[in-house]
Amino acid sequence: MDEKKLKTINKLTLALGIALMPPIWAVLSAHIGVTTGAVALICAGLYVANGNKRKDAFKISAGFLLGDLWAVIAVWVMETMPFSPDAELYGTLFVMGGLAVLIGETLPKWIFTPSWLCGWAIGLTIMDPMKVADIGTLPIQIGTAMLAGVIYVGVGVDAFQKFLIKKLTK
Repeated sequence: MDEKKLKTINKLTLALGIALMPPIWAVLSAHIGVTTGAVALICAGLYVANGNKRKDAFKISAGFLLGDLWAVIAVWVMETMPFSPDAELYGTLFVMGGLAVLIGETLPKWIFTPSWLCGWAIGLTIMDPMKVADIGTLPIQIGTAMLAGVIYVGVGVDAFQKFLIKKLTK
């Protein structure tokens, strides 16, 4: 098969996978109580940016979940500090960002540091305007969406596309 035809097959199968699978999650997430379903697309994007490496799915997922936890801790820390909001934000990001990198880069077999930092940013974007008492199940919803992004959207679309390419290029 010539390169142009293979490129077209790759493009069309990827388009089909993206058109088919993420919308299923978007509809399903609302029905299972996950109000942060779009987080899955952000997390899938980082998985894809890492090269669709299935061997990294666990450590990317671990990083996202640590980021989610980190966001809850950061909200709590900033809520309990007695300083100006700018000083609290700077100090929290300085200390926790540095710690996340030190821990993640010490355990690269288990944690993908970029997903930890990305997960932390996602969590802070959603939870920062709230008080800790008002966060409720948001961290669980965010974590669920993060895992759906890596496993269902990231790994799932890649597997679906590879399956279709195999069938179409026989």
